[in-house]
Amino acid sequence: MTIQITVRLDDDLVQAVDALVAEGRARSRAAVVEVALERHLRRELATRDVEILRGDPSGTDLDALAAWSHQLPAPRGLD
Repeated sequence: MTIQITVRLDDDLVQAVDALVAEGRARSRAAVVEVALERHLRRELATRDVEILRGDPSGTDLDALAAWSHQLPAPRGLD
C-alpha cells in the first residue's frame, strides 16, 4: 500500500531530482524521495543502535522502530 503525500521542496532540490530522472538515473521523483527517506531512516536507526551500544539509551523505546525497519526491503538504487 502507498499513501500520497504533498511536500514542498526548494527549487534547487527539485531541479536536481528532475535531472536524475531525465538522465535515467531514477525512474521518478517519487523514487528519489523514497530512497532518500529510506536511507535517512536507516541512518537514524543505526545512530540509535550506536547510542545503545555506548550505553546512552536516550529514547530507547525502539520496539516500534525495529518492527518497522524489519518490514523494509533491502537497500536499492534509484531505479
